[in-house]
Amino acid sequence: MSGGGERTGPDAVADQHATRVTRWLDALDARHLDHLTFAEVRRGLQALSSIYVERRKRLAAGEALDGAGKRAAFSLFYGPLHFLLLRAVVRALGAATPAPRVILDLGCGTGAAGAAWAIETGGAGHLAGIDRSGWAIEETRWNWNALGLHGTVARGDVARAILPGRSGAVLAAFLANELPPTTRDLLRERLLEAARRGAAVLVVEPLARRALPWWDDWAAAFAAAGGRADIWRFPAELPERVRLLDRAAHLDHRELTGRSLFIAGPPSR
Repeated sequence: MSGGGERTGPDAVADQHATRVTRWLDALDARHLDHLTFAEVRRGLQALSSIYVERRKRLAAGEALDGAGKRAAFSLFYGPLHFLLLRAVVRALGAATPAPRVILDLGCGTGAAGAAWAIETGGAGHLAGIDRSGWAIEETRWNWNALGLHGTVARGDVARAILPGRSGAVLAAFLANELPPTTRDLLRERLLEAARRGAAVLVVEPLARRALPWWDDWAAAFAAAGGRADIWRFPAELPERVRLLDRAAHLDHRELTGRSLFIAGPPSR
């Protein structure tokens, strides 16, 4: 008969993961707020939000990450939001089982999305990331290390990346809509080819439909390949720093929302 010792089993693993994420968020605060004030990050978040919502043509010029305030806002605000959304999507899809031997995070940004999938698998397998931004690569390395995850990240062209096949997984989170149409079309075909070779493929984008005129074509192609399209709305339990920034920047993330396309890899034998 147990005498109230250490917890074991799935609950204990969940506690460990929660502690790991909490420590990561605390370290993230310390990393960015030791040289910037909250007001500077809030202004950076407002500028960043304006670019993503109203001035998307400026994304191609790299203006989303052209200042310390915007970079800090991207890490402190959108990184955790993407982590929480991807974790919820992966859970809802059952995409953590079987655990991929490798998860390739295309256009990894700060690495938060790929990290969420990896943590849901229990940290099994290997993380790999590719991004065109040197700052994003360093931020990804730091985040994965802070979360206790093992991975490699490199600078490169997502359209030319070598994609895994069977037992692997490919993630394209908040990427496709930022690509030129010809590059986006090429990416779709390469993702579908990876799925035909046995990889699990997950595409995640914002819920706002006006910015995704290409989505229906992608959804039809994924459905023809045996995949599924979903719209997600999850209750948001935001970390304190994210909640404060959300309110200060006059944003509203009472829900975590997004849309996804998913092709599951073949069942393990």
